[in-house]
Order: sequence, then C-alpha cells, then structure tokens
Amino acid sequence: MKIGVRVGDVMTRNFVSARPEIPVLSAIRLMVKKRVGSLILEENGFLKGILTEKDIMWALSKKKDLSGVKAGDICTRKITTIKPQADIYDAIVLMKKKKFRRLPVTVNKKVIGYLTLKEILKIQPELFEIAREGYNIKWPQE
Repeated sequence: MKIGVRVGDVMTRNFVSARPEIPVLSAIRLMVKKRVGSLILEENGFLKGILTEKDIMWALSKKKDLSGVKAGDICTRKITTIKPQADIYDAIVLMKKKKFRRLPVTVNKKVIGYLTLKEILKIQPELFEIAREGYNIKWPQE
C-alpha cells in the first residue's frame, strides 16, 4: 500500500550529528541541549553509527564511569538506512520489521536526513496501527 509521500519530503534535514570520537559525556550534553533522543555519528558525511538513549543506558549498566569513553565505542553500528525516494509506507514497514523508531536517510552512503516514527505519524496518522503492531504495549495491572 503506497501512500504517495516520499521519505525525502518528510525527513528532518537539520538532524543533530557528531563525530564518532566525541566523548560520550559531551554527546549526552549535546543531546540534552538539542532535545533529541539520538545522534547521527558521521565522518565526512558518511554514516558511522547512531548513538541512542538506549546505547547510553546500556553503557551505564556495564560501566559506571563513562569518562574517556567515545560515542563510537558504544553506538549502534549495524544500521538500517532508507533512500529519500522510498514511500513512507515502506519506511514504517521497515521500522516495524527492525523494531526501530528512526532511520537515517542516505544517498551513496552519505547521510542527507533522518526519519523518525513521529514525523511519519504527523503526516500520515492512519499508519499508527501498522507501527503499533510491532510493539507490545503492556499496561499496568489495576
């Protein structure tokens, strides 16, 4: 089911990025300052990884002191990307399959944008049901 809206029309072009060598503590400060849940790690425009809140929490559970740790050391390196000409329906199906909420948008392995589940649902709220199917929401027992 194609929607007719391309990823390139919806993606964020002004995404927050840093180099993989940035210290994790500096990356956290940048994420807080910019109010984002993840950072694209790139070098010369090429995608090297994504640092997410989940990566930081995992690192904190393993190491109590993150000083001296680089973002590139703890980031997600196996990254699924999408092309700007892809339909947003294909993007949400891919996000559901991979259980991601974010996808870097690339052309010739260079990052040109960032697509989030939130951006897709702003444009096409009826895709919520497809996105929701991939997540098991557990409500507290009363």
